Amino acid sequence: MTYYNNAVITKRELLVRLIQLLDNDSLLDKIDRIPVEMRPRTNSPIRCCVHKDRAVIKYKIMALLGFNIADEEDELTPLKEYAVQALEGYTQNGNFLTVVDEACSSCVQVNYTVSNLCQGCEGRPCQVNCPKDAIMVINGKANIDHQKCVNCGICQKACPFHAIAYLPVPCEESCPVKAIRKNEDGIEEIDFEKCIHCGKCMTACPFGAISEKSQILNLFYNIKHQKEKTVAMVAPAILSQFKASASQILSSIKAIGFDEVMEVAEGANMTTDHETNELLERLDEGARFMTTSCCPSYIEFTEKHATELKPYVSDTPSPMAYTAQLAKERYPDHKAVFIGPCLAKRTEAYKNPNVDYVITTEELGALFAALKIDFATNNDDSVVAEIVRPESRGYASSGGVTNAIKTALSTEHNIETELIDGIDKKNIRLLKSLPKKKSTDASFYEVMACENGCINGPVNVSPLKVSQNNLKKAMREIEQKQTVEEINA
Repeated sequence: MTYYNNAVITKRELLVRLIQLLDNDSLLDKIDRIPVEMRPRTNSPIRCCVHKDRAVIKYKIMALLGFNIADEEDELTPLKEYAVQALEGYTQNGNFLTVVDEACSSCVQVNYTVSNLCQGCEGRPCQVNCPKDAIMVINGKANIDHQKCVNCGICQKACPFHAIAYLPVPCEESCPVKAIRKNEDGIEEIDFEKCIHCGKCMTACPFGAISEKSQILNLFYNIKHQKEKTVAMVAPAILSQFKASASQILSSIKAIGFDEVMEVAEGANMTTDHETNELLERLDEGARFMTTSCCPSYIEFTEKHATELKPYVSDTPSPMAYTAQLAKERYPDHKAVFIGPCLAKRTEAYKNPNVDYVITTEELGALFAALKIDFATNNDDSVVAEIVRPESRGYASSGGVTNAIKTALSTEHNIETELIDGIDKKNIRLLKSLPKKKSTDASFYEVMACENGCINGPVNVSPLKVSQNNLKKAMREIEQKQTVEEINA
């Protein structure tokens, strides 16, 4: 899902700038200068003028400070005041996406338009076949009355010259549950009664107008000033995102200032064991199938759009939930910080009292860059937990949960499995059909909201192919370490 463009570069530059200012104790003094520094008058404006560009930067900073843009009461409130609230721990409300309205102003208001390829042909199949009489031919060219048009696309299919173009609204097109639509002002609004926090709208927007609300500055401020002890819970997908070994990445995370580091793969061990037992028990009791429970976007989907699936979802907690439980047992006076590639983990953590913060792969990368942390100088192998299994790190990739379950099953159990790789319109239809069937093709369904799994999450920093190769290396590291330990034993 990771999509790299200038809007993404801007977001990452903002993160690095904010962290550096905070690290230098100059955030409050200089934060209001960032829009001016990043968009000087000497540069050609990206939008209509430099003032528009600076306004966009300002509101993107507000989002990174953790604020919902729509809640702004006074446009003249300086960023410094928002920064003060962020450092003190601005209260989140459970909705972790916000739309930067200043940036959301350039997408089309309509989906079908007639191009200059129109030949004004005598047949006029576009006009004849339109079910709403929305097309008129004026001065030899077809025109669409968008007050009547219902975006059915029949005219486009009928035109022999391919003169009618479909213009998508990227965020709306990408959302699998139709949770985002333009309001009367032409600005996209997210319906959080429908939103499953998959992050697809955020990565699809070419203007960077959809942003997550971050906790990074409040967390780093507390770490820097040692206001609270912290334990970092590192998702397996993180090990796929940087060109370094697992021990180097985990050691570098500790070098940021975390007191302790744990792999979420520890929790994945527990999820595998419990989910395997639960699957066998359900099948023995006559259940037709069971689905996984570790993807929070999928869980939100079942709660908001497919309640008929809920009885078939595993009751086993996610690896993050189990790891957070372990963290609170081992380090009861520490704040637990989940680090991962998933926007929806913010919503899962919001509901879990054992998780205090969530930061993303992008935010972790910004911390590494801002603090100039070198992987080569951090390589403490002791940070790698001895009990982590290779297949538990594999949870980060599609098919990883299934592989872990199959590895845990004894040889007498032959369970048919199926992978639902990505929540899209096609897979939604498939999922909703399962409870209605008398029999299903599989007994165990692994469901991942992101195609190819967490390594392709919305806030990752590495291309998919690189991530896949890095994850395989991280899994081999565990296998080789365990082999050496067995030989030495």
